[in-house]
Amino acid sequence: MDETNLMQDPHRLRASREKVLEVAIGREVRARRRKQEITVAELSASTGLSIGMLSKIENGNTSPSLTTLQILAHALSVPMTSFFRGFEETRSAVHTKGGQGVEMQREGTRANHQYNLLGHIGANTSGVIVEPYLITLSNEADVFPTFQHAGIETIYMLEGEVDYRHGDDVYPLKPGDTLFFDADAPHGPEVLVKLPARYLSVISYPQGG
Repeated sequence: MDETNLMQDPHRLRASREKVLEVAIGREVRARRRKQEITVAELSASTGLSIGMLSKIENGNTSPSLTTLQILAHALSVPMTSFFRGFEETRSAVHTKGGQGVEMQREGTRANHQYNLLGHIGANTSGVIVEPYLITLSNEADVFPTFQHAGIETIYMLEGEVDYRHGDDVYPLKPGDTLFFDADAPHGPEVLVKLPARYLSVISYPQGG
């Protein structure tokens, strides 16, 4: 895999609490502005704040004064407290013990193909929904038509062997292998090489998608 400058460092220490608050305020200002289909230039004209200052606020690069927040709240016709909503929201975590995932029936699922949803967090400030599944294909499982849905999917093979189709390509997956792909292309296990087979499937897609 080629080295890439990734945008996120999962082990990075977070900045101070004040910095996190600035980011939360910035996200809310941007979201409110976009929801009303107001451009940065238009907001600048109605508030007297420079485009550069508005950009810094929306990107969480500056700490706006209460006066500035009052001006923005008036221009966007929202209560000033709405800008703090993202900062005050509860951050959720879901702990699912082994064997306790919720068994699901997904469209296209055949007999003896077991899907266990390992956790689910609905609407959140990230704007992304993530669904982690543990998929088990038994000895009696038959091959099913390919899936096709919005989002990005990651498969991590735990047990058994499967030839997995994505679009026009077929990938032989063995324990420890990972397949990361655009889920909008037709995909699914094509040949069940060694059963039983188990793999983790993590699907992510935009909220409202």
